[in-house]
Amino acid sequence: MTKSALTWRNELETELKDNILSFWMEHTLDEEHGGFVGEIDNRMNIIEGAGKSLVLNARILWTFASAYRMYGNAEYLAMAGRAHTYLLQHFADAEHGGYYWMVDALGAPAERKKQIYGQAFAIYALSEYHHATGRQDALDQAVALFRLVEQYGYDRQYKGYIEALSEEWQMTDNLSLSSKDMNEKKSMNTHLHVLEGYTGLYRVWRTEELRARLAELIEVMLLHIIDKEDKHFHLFLDEQWEVKSDHISYGHDIEGSWLLVEAAEVLGDEELLYRVRKVALSMAEAALAEGIDADGGIWNEADHNGLLDKNKDWWPQAEAIVGFYNAYQLSGDPRFRDAAEAAWAFTDRYMVDHSLGEWFWAVDESLQPLAHAPKVSAWKCPYHNSRACFEMIARLNSNSKENLS
Repeated sequence: MTKSALTWRNELETELKDNILSFWMEHTLDEEHGGFVGEIDNRMNIIEGAGKSLVLNARILWTFASAYRMYGNAEYLAMAGRAHTYLLQHFADAEHGGYYWMVDALGAPAERKKQIYGQAFAIYALSEYHHATGRQDALDQAVALFRLVEQYGYDRQYKGYIEALSEEWQMTDNLSLSSKDMNEKKSMNTHLHVLEGYTGLYRVWRTEELRARLAELIEVMLLHIIDKEDKHFHLFLDEQWEVKSDHISYGHDIEGSWLLVEAAEVLGDEELLYRVRKVALSMAEAALAEGIDADGGIWNEADHNGLLDKNKDWWPQAEAIVGFYNAYQLSGDPRFRDAAEAAWAFTDRYMVDHSLGEWFWAVDESLQPLAHAPKVSAWKCPYHNSRACFEMIARLNSNSKENLS
Protein backbone atom coordinates (compact mmCIF):
# COMPACT_ATOMS: atom_id res chain seq x y z
CA MET A 1 0.00 0.00 0.00
CA THR A 2 1.30 3.44 -0.88
CA LYS A 3 2.24 5.36 2.26
CA SER A 4 1.37 9.00 2.71
CA ALA A 5 3.96 11.58 1.80
CA LEU A 6 4.00 12.82 5.39
CA THR A 7 4.80 9.34 6.74
CA TRP A 8 7.51 8.80 4.16
CA ARG A 9 9.01 12.24 4.70
CA ASN A 10 9.18 11.66 8.45
CA GLU A 11 10.86 8.26 8.01
CA LEU A 12 13.52 9.82 5.79
CA GLU A 13 14.10 12.73 8.14
CA THR A 14 14.57 10.35 11.05
CA GLU A 15 17.02 8.29 8.99
CA LEU A 16 18.93 11.41 7.99
CA LYS A 17 19.23 13.04 11.40
CA ASP A 18 19.27 10.13 13.82
CA ASN A 19 21.32 7.65 11.80
CA ILE A 20 23.38 9.08 8.93
CA LEU A 21 24.39 12.51 10.22
CA SER A 22 24.71 11.41 13.84
CA PHE A 23 26.93 8.48 12.82
CA TRP A 24 29.42 10.72 11.06
CA MET A 25 29.47 13.21 13.92
CA GLU A 26 29.93 10.55 16.60
CA HIS A 27 32.30 8.05 14.99
CA THR A 28 34.48 9.60 12.29
CA LEU A 29 36.38 12.53 13.80
CA ASP A 30 40.15 12.01 13.85
CA GLU A 31 40.96 13.68 17.15
CA GLU A 32 44.68 12.87 16.91
CA HIS A 33 45.58 14.04 13.41
CA GLY A 34 42.67 16.26 12.44
CA GLY A 35 39.89 15.90 9.93
CA PHE A 36 38.24 12.51 9.69
CA VAL A 37 39.47 8.94 9.95
CA GLY A 38 40.22 7.28 6.64
CA GLU A 39 38.57 3.92 7.22
CA ILE A 40 36.27 2.10 9.65
CA ASP A 41 35.42 -1.55 9.11
CA ASN A 42 32.00 -3.18 9.29
CA ARG A 43 32.47 -3.93 13.00
CA MET A 44 33.31 -0.30 13.79
CA ASN A 45 37.06 -0.77 14.17
CA ILE A 46 39.10 2.22 13.05
CA ILE A 47 41.80 1.09 10.60
CA GLU A 48 44.98 2.68 11.88
CA GLY A 49 47.16 4.25 9.23
CA ALA A 50 44.45 4.36 6.56
CA GLY A 51 44.90 7.14 4.04
CA LYS A 52 42.34 9.89 3.58
CA SER A 53 40.75 10.59 0.22
CA LEU A 54 39.71 13.84 -1.39
CA VAL A 55 36.40 12.18 -2.26
CA LEU A 56 35.64 11.35 1.39
CA ASN A 57 36.63 14.78 2.70
CA ALA A 58 34.77 16.72 -0.02
CA ARG A 59 31.63 14.60 0.38
CA ILE A 60 31.62 15.18 4.15
CA LEU A 61 31.91 18.92 3.49
CA TRP A 62 29.04 18.81 0.99
CA THR A 63 26.84 16.70 3.28
CA PHE A 64 27.15 18.86 6.36
CA ALA A 65 26.96 22.13 4.44
CA SER A 66 23.70 20.85 2.95
CA ALA A 67 22.46 19.75 6.37
CA TYR A 68 23.27 23.17 7.81
CA ARG A 69 21.50 24.91 4.93
CA MET A 70 18.41 22.78 5.53
CA TYR A 71 18.28 22.85 9.34
CA GLY A 72 20.56 25.62 10.64
CA ASN A 73 22.05 23.26 13.24
CA ALA A 74 25.33 24.57 14.71
CA GLU A 75 26.73 21.02 15.00
CA TYR A 76 26.30 20.53 11.27
CA LEU A 77 28.08 23.82 10.62
CA ALA A 78 30.97 22.72 12.83
CA MET A 79 31.33 19.49 10.85
CA ALA A 80 31.33 21.40 7.57
CA GLY A 81 33.90 23.84 8.95
CA ARG A 82 36.13 20.98 10.07
CA ALA A 83 36.01 19.42 6.60
CA HIS A 84 36.69 22.79 4.92
CA THR A 85 39.68 23.49 7.15
CA TYR A 86 41.18 20.06 6.53
CA LEU A 87 40.61 20.37 2.79
CA LEU A 88 42.59 23.61 2.66
CA GLN A 89 45.33 22.59 5.07
CA HIS A 90 46.08 19.12 3.70
CA PHE A 91 44.56 18.51 0.25
CA ALA A 92 45.17 21.91 -1.36
CA ASP A 93 48.26 22.11 -3.57
CA ALA A 94 49.70 25.49 -2.66
CA GLU A 95 52.21 25.43 -5.53
CA HIS A 96 50.21 24.18 -8.51
CA GLY A 97 46.62 24.71 -7.41
CA GLY A 98 43.85 22.17 -7.15
CA TYR A 99 43.59 19.32 -4.67
CA TYR A 100 45.56 16.11 -4.18
CA TRP A 101 43.76 12.80 -4.68
CA MET A 102 44.94 11.23 -1.39
CA VAL A 103 46.79 12.19 1.76
CA ASP A 104 48.20 9.77 4.32
CA ALA A 105 46.86 9.26 7.84
CA LEU A 106 48.94 12.19 9.07
CA GLY A 107 47.70 14.50 6.32
CA ALA A 108 50.77 14.53 4.05
CA PRO A 109 50.24 14.22 0.26
CA ALA A 110 50.20 10.55 -0.76
CA GLU A 111 48.74 10.60 -4.28
CA ARG A 112 49.35 13.96 -5.88
CA LYS A 113 47.62 13.59 -9.26
CA LYS A 114 44.79 15.92 -10.19
CA GLN A 115 41.88 13.57 -10.79
CA ILE A 116 39.17 15.67 -12.44
CA TYR A 117 36.52 13.62 -10.61
CA GLY A 118 38.04 14.74 -7.32
CA GLN A 119 38.29 18.37 -8.41
CA ALA A 120 34.61 18.23 -9.38
CA PHE A 121 33.65 17.08 -5.90
CA ALA A 122 35.69 19.87 -4.36
CA ILE A 123 33.80 22.38 -6.55
CA TYR A 124 30.50 20.77 -5.52
CA ALA A 125 31.39 20.91 -1.83
CA LEU A 126 32.83 24.43 -1.81
CA SER A 127 29.84 25.77 -3.75
CA GLU A 128 27.44 24.19 -1.27
CA TYR A 129 29.46 25.52 1.68
CA HIS A 130 29.13 29.02 0.23
CA HIS A 131 25.43 28.44 -0.47
CA ALA A 132 24.86 27.40 3.14
CA THR A 133 27.00 30.03 4.88
CA GLY A 134 27.55 32.90 2.45
CA ARG A 135 31.30 32.59 2.93
CA GLN A 136 33.02 34.39 0.08
CA ASP A 137 36.28 32.49 0.51
CA ALA A 138 34.52 29.20 -0.28
CA LEU A 139 33.03 30.66 -3.45
CA ASP A 140 36.40 32.10 -4.48
CA GLN A 141 37.99 28.68 -3.97
CA ALA A 142 35.29 26.98 -6.07
CA VAL A 143 35.66 29.51 -8.89
CA ALA A 144 39.46 29.25 -8.89
CA LEU A 145 39.17 25.47 -9.15
CA PHE A 146 36.60 25.72 -11.95
CA ARG A 147 39.08 27.82 -13.92
CA LEU A 148 41.89 25.33 -13.35
CA VAL A 149 39.70 22.46 -14.54
CA GLU A 150 38.77 24.46 -17.62
CA GLN A 151 42.36 25.46 -18.30
CA TYR A 152 43.88 21.99 -18.00
CA GLY A 153 41.14 19.35 -17.95
CA TYR A 154 38.87 20.56 -20.75
CA ASP A 155 39.34 18.96 -24.17
CA ARG A 156 39.28 21.89 -26.59
CA GLN A 157 39.33 19.64 -29.65
CA TYR A 158 36.66 17.06 -28.85
CA LYS A 159 34.99 18.67 -25.82
CA GLY A 160 34.40 17.06 -22.48
CA TYR A 161 37.01 16.43 -19.79
CA ILE A 162 40.14 14.31 -19.51
CA GLU A 163 40.12 11.89 -16.58
CA ALA A 164 43.27 12.98 -14.77
CA LEU A 165 46.42 15.05 -14.94
CA SER A 166 49.69 15.05 -13.04
CA GLU A 167 50.41 17.10 -9.94
CA GLU A 168 51.58 19.91 -12.28
CA TRP A 169 48.42 19.59 -14.45
CA GLN A 170 50.32 17.86 -17.24
CA MET A 171 49.15 14.85 -19.28
CA THR A 172 49.55 11.51 -17.51
CA ASP A 173 49.04 7.83 -18.29
CA ASN A 174 47.69 7.24 -14.78
CA LEU A 175 44.05 8.03 -15.54
CA SER A 176 41.75 5.61 -13.75
CA LEU A 177 39.81 6.43 -10.60
CA SER A 178 40.40 3.03 -9.01
CA SER A 179 41.53 -0.50 -9.75
CA LYS A 180 37.98 -1.32 -10.91
CA ASP A 181 38.02 1.31 -13.66
CA MET A 182 39.44 1.28 -17.16
CA ASN A 183 42.46 3.50 -17.85
CA GLU A 184 40.74 5.54 -20.57
CA LYS A 185 40.87 9.26 -21.36
CA LYS A 186 37.19 9.88 -20.60
CA SER A 187 34.48 8.33 -18.47
CA MET A 188 30.81 8.73 -17.76
CA ASN A 189 31.51 8.98 -14.05
CA THR A 190 33.80 11.98 -14.27
CA HIS A 191 31.47 13.81 -16.65
CA LEU A 192 28.46 13.11 -14.45
CA HIS A 193 30.16 14.61 -11.42
CA VAL A 194 31.63 17.59 -13.27
CA LEU A 195 28.01 18.22 -14.31
CA GLU A 196 26.96 17.97 -10.68
CA GLY A 197 29.73 20.29 -9.48
CA TYR A 198 29.07 22.87 -12.17
CA THR A 199 25.35 22.79 -11.43
CA GLY A 200 26.05 23.48 -7.76
CA LEU A 201 28.41 26.31 -8.69
CA TYR A 202 25.94 27.84 -11.15
CA ARG A 203 23.33 28.09 -8.39
CA VAL A 204 25.56 30.62 -6.63
CA TRP A 205 27.74 32.04 -9.43
CA ARG A 206 25.65 32.78 -12.51
CA THR A 207 28.22 33.88 -15.05
CA GLU A 208 28.09 33.48 -18.80
CA GLU A 209 31.33 31.46 -18.87
CA LEU A 210 29.92 28.85 -16.51
CA ARG A 211 26.52 28.87 -18.18
CA ALA A 212 28.07 28.13 -21.56
CA ARG A 213 30.17 25.29 -20.20
CA LEU A 214 27.29 23.72 -18.27
CA ALA A 215 25.07 23.82 -21.35
CA GLU A 216 27.82 22.25 -23.45
CA LEU A 217 28.36 19.54 -20.87
CA ILE A 218 24.67 18.60 -20.94
CA GLU A 219 24.88 18.38 -24.73
CA VAL A 220 28.00 16.20 -24.48
CA MET A 221 26.15 13.84 -22.16
CA LEU A 222 23.19 13.63 -24.55
CA LEU A 223 25.33 13.23 -27.67
CA HIS A 224 28.18 10.96 -26.58
CA ILE A 225 27.59 9.35 -23.18
CA ILE A 226 23.95 8.21 -23.29
CA ASP A 227 23.32 5.37 -25.73
CA LYS A 228 20.61 6.55 -28.12
CA GLU A 229 19.13 3.08 -28.46
CA ASP A 230 19.07 1.47 -25.04
CA LYS A 231 19.27 4.69 -22.93
CA HIS A 232 22.10 3.44 -20.73
CA PHE A 233 25.29 5.35 -20.06
CA HIS A 234 28.49 4.38 -21.85
CA LEU A 235 30.95 4.00 -18.99
CA PHE A 236 34.35 4.49 -20.67
CA LEU A 237 35.34 6.28 -23.85
CA ASP A 238 38.48 7.42 -25.60
CA GLU A 239 39.43 11.00 -26.39
CA GLN A 240 37.28 11.05 -29.54
CA TRP A 241 34.25 9.46 -27.80
CA GLU A 242 34.70 5.94 -29.13
CA VAL A 243 32.98 3.61 -26.67
CA LYS A 244 35.36 1.26 -24.82
CA SER A 245 33.02 -0.70 -22.54
CA ASP A 246 29.67 -2.44 -22.88
CA HIS A 247 29.00 -2.59 -19.15
CA ILE A 248 25.80 -1.10 -17.75
CA SER A 249 25.72 0.58 -14.35
CA TYR A 250 22.10 0.76 -13.24
CA GLY A 251 22.93 2.99 -10.30
CA HIS A 252 24.64 5.55 -12.50
CA ASP A 253 21.82 5.41 -15.03
CA ILE A 254 19.14 6.27 -12.49
CA GLU A 255 21.40 8.81 -10.74
CA GLY A 256 22.25 10.49 -14.01
CA SER A 257 18.60 10.68 -15.03
CA TRP A 258 17.76 13.07 -12.22
CA LEU A 259 21.08 14.95 -12.14
CA LEU A 260 20.66 15.85 -15.82
CA VAL A 261 17.18 17.21 -15.12
CA GLU A 262 18.49 19.19 -12.15
CA ALA A 263 21.28 20.68 -14.29
CA ALA A 264 18.88 21.71 -17.06
CA GLU A 265 16.44 23.18 -14.53
CA VAL A 266 19.17 25.26 -12.88
CA LEU A 267 20.40 26.35 -16.30
CA GLY A 268 16.90 27.53 -17.23
CA ASP A 269 16.98 26.72 -20.96
CA GLU A 270 13.43 25.52 -21.66
CA GLU A 271 14.21 23.84 -24.97
CA LEU A 272 17.13 21.94 -23.49
CA LEU A 273 15.08 21.05 -20.41
CA TYR A 274 12.35 19.58 -22.60
CA ARG A 275 14.89 17.35 -24.35
CA VAL A 276 16.55 16.33 -21.09
CA ARG A 277 13.26 15.39 -19.46
CA LYS A 278 12.42 13.06 -22.32
CA VAL A 279 15.82 11.37 -22.10
CA ALA A 280 15.64 11.15 -18.30
CA LEU A 281 12.29 9.38 -18.46
CA SER A 282 13.68 6.95 -21.02
CA MET A 283 16.66 6.23 -18.74
CA ALA A 284 14.40 5.67 -15.75
CA GLU A 285 12.18 3.40 -17.83
CA ALA A 286 15.17 1.29 -18.89
CA ALA A 287 16.45 1.03 -15.32
CA LEU A 288 13.00 0.02 -14.09
CA ALA A 289 12.58 -2.62 -16.79
CA GLU A 290 16.04 -4.19 -16.51
CA GLY A 291 17.73 -3.27 -13.23
CA ILE A 292 15.21 -3.92 -10.46
CA ASP A 293 14.95 -7.17 -8.55
CA ALA A 294 11.62 -8.52 -7.28
CA ASP A 295 12.57 -7.35 -3.78
CA GLY A 296 12.69 -3.70 -4.94
CA GLY A 297 16.48 -3.38 -4.82
CA ILE A 298 18.52 -2.24 -7.80
CA TRP A 299 21.40 -4.35 -9.07
CA ASN A 300 24.89 -3.03 -9.64
CA GLU A 301 26.10 -3.89 -13.14
CA ALA A 302 25.28 -5.88 -16.25
CA ASP A 303 26.38 -6.16 -19.83
CA HIS A 304 24.25 -7.04 -22.82
CA ASN A 305 24.44 -10.72 -21.89
CA GLY A 306 22.98 -10.24 -18.42
CA LEU A 307 23.90 -9.44 -14.83
CA LEU A 308 27.58 -9.20 -13.91
CA ASP A 309 27.14 -8.45 -10.24
CA LYS A 310 24.18 -9.65 -8.19
CA ASN A 311 25.26 -7.82 -5.06
CA LYS A 312 23.36 -4.67 -4.23
CA ASP A 313 25.55 -1.76 -3.14
CA TRP A 314 24.33 1.04 -0.89
CA TRP A 315 24.64 3.96 -3.27
CA PRO A 316 22.50 2.67 -6.19
CA GLN A 317 19.65 2.11 -3.71
CA ALA A 318 19.89 5.74 -2.59
CA GLU A 319 19.95 7.00 -6.16
CA ALA A 320 17.02 4.76 -7.14
CA ILE A 321 14.83 6.39 -4.50
CA VAL A 322 15.44 9.87 -5.92
CA GLY A 323 15.69 8.90 -9.59
CA PHE A 324 12.42 7.00 -9.72
CA TYR A 325 10.61 9.65 -7.69
CA ASN A 326 11.96 12.29 -10.07
CA ALA A 327 10.56 10.25 -12.98
CA TYR A 328 7.21 10.12 -11.18
CA GLN A 329 7.24 13.91 -10.77
CA LEU A 330 8.01 14.35 -14.46
CA SER A 331 5.46 11.85 -15.74
CA GLY A 332 2.80 11.28 -13.10
CA ASP A 333 3.25 7.55 -13.75
CA PRO A 334 2.53 5.72 -10.46
CA ARG A 335 4.92 2.89 -11.45
CA PHE A 336 7.81 5.22 -10.78
CA ARG A 337 6.49 6.28 -7.37
CA ASP A 338 5.98 2.63 -6.49
CA ALA A 339 9.56 1.88 -7.57
CA ALA A 340 10.92 4.74 -5.43
CA GLU A 341 8.94 3.57 -2.41
CA ALA A 342 10.04 -0.04 -2.97
CA ALA A 343 13.67 1.10 -3.18
CA TRP A 344 13.31 2.88 0.17
CA ALA A 345 11.61 -0.15 1.76
CA PHE A 346 14.44 -2.39 0.52
CA THR A 347 17.04 0.06 1.78
CA ASP A 348 15.46 0.42 5.20
CA ARG A 349 15.17 -3.35 5.59
CA TYR A 350 18.52 -4.50 4.22
CA MET A 351 20.98 -1.62 3.72
CA VAL A 352 20.51 0.44 6.88
CA ASP A 353 22.57 -0.91 9.78
CA HIS A 354 19.99 -0.55 12.54
CA SER A 355 22.46 -1.91 15.10
CA LEU A 356 25.76 -0.06 14.56
CA GLY A 357 24.56 2.82 12.41
CA GLU A 358 24.96 4.16 8.87
CA TRP A 359 24.43 1.81 5.88
CA PHE A 360 26.19 -1.37 4.90
CA TRP A 361 28.38 -1.20 1.81
CA ALA A 362 26.37 -3.96 0.13
CA VAL A 363 24.32 -7.07 0.58
CA ASP A 364 24.93 -10.29 -1.34
CA GLU A 365 22.47 -12.46 -3.27
CA SER A 366 21.10 -13.86 -0.02
CA LEU A 367 20.65 -10.28 1.28
CA GLN A 368 23.39 -10.61 3.90
CA PRO A 369 25.77 -7.68 4.48
CA LEU A 370 29.24 -8.15 2.99
CA ALA A 371 31.36 -9.02 6.00
CA HIS A 372 34.60 -7.35 4.92
CA ALA A 373 33.25 -4.21 3.25
CA PRO A 374 34.04 -1.01 5.19
CA LYS A 375 31.54 1.29 6.84
CA VAL A 376 33.80 4.29 6.12
CA SER A 377 36.49 4.44 3.44
CA ALA A 378 37.90 6.49 0.59
CA TRP A 379 34.64 5.77 -1.27
CA LYS A 380 32.17 4.97 1.52
CA CYS A 381 30.92 8.42 2.36
CA PRO A 382 27.73 10.09 3.64
CA TYR A 383 26.84 11.78 0.36
CA HIS A 384 24.62 9.38 -1.61
CA ASN A 385 22.43 8.42 1.31
CA SER A 386 22.21 11.87 2.91
CA ARG A 387 21.48 13.44 -0.47
CA ALA A 388 18.68 10.97 -1.11
CA CYS A 389 17.13 12.09 2.16
CA PHE A 390 17.65 15.81 1.45
CA GLU A 391 16.13 15.45 -2.01
CA MET A 392 13.17 13.35 -0.95
CA ILE A 393 12.32 15.51 2.05
CA ALA A 394 12.25 18.57 -0.21
CA ARG A 395 10.28 16.83 -2.95
CA LEU A 396 7.73 15.33 -0.58
CA ASN A 397 7.31 18.72 1.09
CA SER A 398 6.77 20.65 -2.13
CA ASN A 399 5.14 18.30 -4.63
CA SER A 400 1.56 19.42 -5.17
CA LYS A 401 0.60 15.87 -6.15
CA GLU A 402 1.23 14.71 -2.58
CA ASN A 403 -1.15 15.32 0.28
CA LEU A 404 0.77 16.14 3.45
CA SER A 405 -2.31 16.78 5.56
